Amino acid sequence: MITDKYKVIETSDGSSSVFDSQFGENFHSTHGAIAESMHVFIQNGLKLINSNEIKILEIGFGTGLNCLLTILNKEESQNVIYHTLEKFPLNNEHISLLNYSKLLNITSELFQKISNAEWGIGCDIADKFHLKKINIDLLEFNSEELYDIIYFDAFSTNTQPELWTNEIFAKMFFNLKTNRILTTYSAKGDVKRALRNAGFEVFRIKGPIGKRHILRALKR
Repeated sequence: MITDKYKVIETSDGSSSVFDSQFGENFHSTHGAIAESMHVFIQNGLKLINSNEIKILEIGFGTGLNCLLTILNKEESQNVIYHTLEKFPLNNEHISLLNYSKLLNITSELFQKISNAEWGIGCDIADKFHLKKINIDLLEFNSEELYDIIYFDAFSTNTQPELWTNEIFAKMFFNLKTNRILTTYSAKGDVKRALRNAGFEVFRIKGPIGKRHILRALKR
């Protein structure tokens, strides 16, 4: 039975998102879930790393949209290792209502593979794409792994301020390779300061439809 905590909604570009009634927040921009994800994480993340092997850490797996778009937009020759953190995974009933496969004109098999991948166990989802979903709170996450890109897609600073602190971004700085990037939809002053305090060089860049700016952070 689908609980009242989550409600699947349609955003302005026709793509699905989820409203979380506990936090009073949508998983994506209401101006377009796919449009936002493509702009923030693909165009200003994945497409900026020219390497045959890319290791990605995603903070906030959510609906799995960022993961799906990464598979569809990576270069054919690129080998991608994708680790994603999520404290509160969606159940299959909500996932079945998401319309990404239809809008992206692909079979539902790929998105089902992403959604059905077992938590805590890495697996190959597509050619040269290895996924590991980790059911953990970011506050408890500690790893020696080094990544090329961090997709920082946690709930907003209004909802979860504890995930946007100097300490959290210091952890992200440690987990990022030199000359590699963190990208996020947030452009708030407090977020910029926290990223800079952690050691990042921070760039404010044009946002997707409905949002003036987003942030990209570089580890020199």
